[in-house]
Amino acid sequence: MNRYPLWKYLAIFLCVALGVFYALPNLYPDDPAIQVSSVSSSVEMNDGHLKQAVAALEESGVSIKDAEISERGNVLIRLNSNEDQLPGKAAISKKLGHDYVVALNLAPTTPDWLSSMGASPMKLGLDLSGGVHFLLQVDSMKAVETRMDIYAGEMRTALRKERLRYRTVPNPSPTSRELAFSDAEAQSKARSVLAKEFPDLTVDTRESNGRFLVTVRMTEQQVRDLEDYAIKQNLTTVRNRVNELGVAEPLVQRQGRNHIVVELPGVQDTAEAKRILGKTANLEFRLAAGYDAAPGTYETFEFRSQEGRTANLERDIILTGDQVANARSNVDAQTGSPEVNITLDSRGGELMTRATRTNVGRGMSVLFIEQRFIGNRTETKMVDGELVETLVPMYREDKRIISLATIQAVLGSSFRITGLDSRAESSELALLLRAGSLAAPMHFVEERTVGPSLGKENIRMGVQSTLIGLAAIMLFMVVVYRVFGLLANISLILNLTLLMSIMSMLGATLTMPGIAGIVLTLGMAVDANVLIFSRIREEIKNGMSPQRAISEGFDRAFVSIFDGNITTLIVGVVLYAIGTGPVKGFAVTLSLGILTSMFSAILINRALVNMVYGGRQLKKLSI
Repeated sequence: MNRYPLWKYLAIFLCVALGVFYALPNLYPDDPAIQVSSVSSSVEMNDGHLKQAVAALEESGVSIKDAEISERGNVLIRLNSNEDQLPGKAAISKKLGHDYVVALNLAPTTPDWLSSMGASPMKLGLDLSGGVHFLLQVDSMKAVETRMDIYAGEMRTALRKERLRYRTVPNPSPTSRELAFSDAEAQSKARSVLAKEFPDLTVDTRESNGRFLVTVRMTEQQVRDLEDYAIKQNLTTVRNRVNELGVAEPLVQRQGRNHIVVELPGVQDTAEAKRILGKTANLEFRLAAGYDAAPGTYETFEFRSQEGRTANLERDIILTGDQVANARSNVDAQTGSPEVNITLDSRGGELMTRATRTNVGRGMSVLFIEQRFIGNRTETKMVDGELVETLVPMYREDKRIISLATIQAVLGSSFRITGLDSRAESSELALLLRAGSLAAPMHFVEERTVGPSLGKENIRMGVQSTLIGLAAIMLFMVVVYRVFGLLANISLILNLTLLMSIMSMLGATLTMPGIAGIVLTLGMAVDANVLIFSRIREEIKNGMSPQRAISEGFDRAFVSIFDGNITTLIVGVVLYAIGTGPVKGFAVTLSLGILTSMFSAILINRALVNMVYGGRQLKKLSI
């Protein structure tokens, strides 16, 4: 009696061994580090960049532990102290300039033999390991300008159909366009066409210096709606990009009129996050201009990968990256060159089919568009009768051709983009298109990290509370239940190990509330053992033999343990489903802890008791 078959012992041993193995990486703390990468994914970091960064740190007196080019192709410099990160970052940024992203990082120290088996430490929340806090400012007026540019293209098409010739008058306002006509008749007809085609816009006419002008402008309500849309669209896009990065329990929310707050706890690659979050990348599909194209109907652009080569493209845009429903990075099976497979939404597929149906044999180009923040300019405005200086962000728009191919057949909603420099560039382009394009440019106005002292203090207090609680529980079990208490303590330690390993394998984030969940889990695990041991004592008092009492104690206590843990598990699942932030952290550790507690109390503890007492002639039990 009270003996498991060999296969069950082996299964339990295998589970425990795997738990110990995948919990081991948590014994290796991360190194504070600085990571340097290029703003453009097509630029690879090399030894020259590494030497420049190291030299900058040495000049500023920052102690270096190690420096290398990481597997991702970034410069990674490990430091000896967290306090050296901020001054080190400032020194490198000054040395390398604006074309590189310099970010604080945590470099893993897990041995290669563990990493090769997929073992990695738990991610720590912002309150434990620290993390990065970004404040991004959205240039919402740029979205208004972009929409007005689209209107201008549609107005050009509408007037061209009516054969109305005009000239565009320079207009400093981003919310309007002004067109000049040769006579009053053309002006009147143009006004009627534009008012009919664009009922949401305000169309006015006036005469100035012999010119007959038509002014088309957005209403104030339209401008406010577009600005609000830009913020909401950017907020959605940032959330999507954070999800694509795989960051656990991020915080992305709007702050004020035109700011977005992003907090990334436990993230390992803050440089990549900073580069992806703030990048304004989009696509434009345009037809190549013919040799006899009239001046003013086309624009000239350079190729990204072929310096000096240019091509003329029509001003009219077929569609943009906003119509992309899905994008996946791939490699051409024949040439081995990187590519992006594009799937358009229904509207995009319709526009592409319409444009290519009558243009088979012509060239179609894909323009890659980036808006790069280059600094701020000071602008003085009159506010409430006083002159107030404000900082206005400045951007450099970079449009380059990444693909120019002949249309061989009518295209639909699925096709591919080639002509990319590297697999990294194709992966990044696919990510940006899949996550959605930004409606307006953003730039980082604040980058803050949670102080390392806060994280260390929280970890110290959390670990200390867990150890004190564990020690008190173990002492109680040994004093009250003797040998059975000692066996329960062993299963309790294995329970904690299994919980850590599962959280590590799932990539769960450990926070302070999560540590509270672990402490509660230990208490519940002991509660299950107390139920079992109390039942065994009761059966012995009723005159049952020791071996029979052990068997009945485990069997009859199972129902109570199962019911009690299942109800708590339901609460944990509900908390995770409706909670946010700290509540989710608590729910994760509580729910996983319940599962490991049932396994350790019912199977591991039973196996240990069987190994000590099973198959023996017993007259009494030490319980």
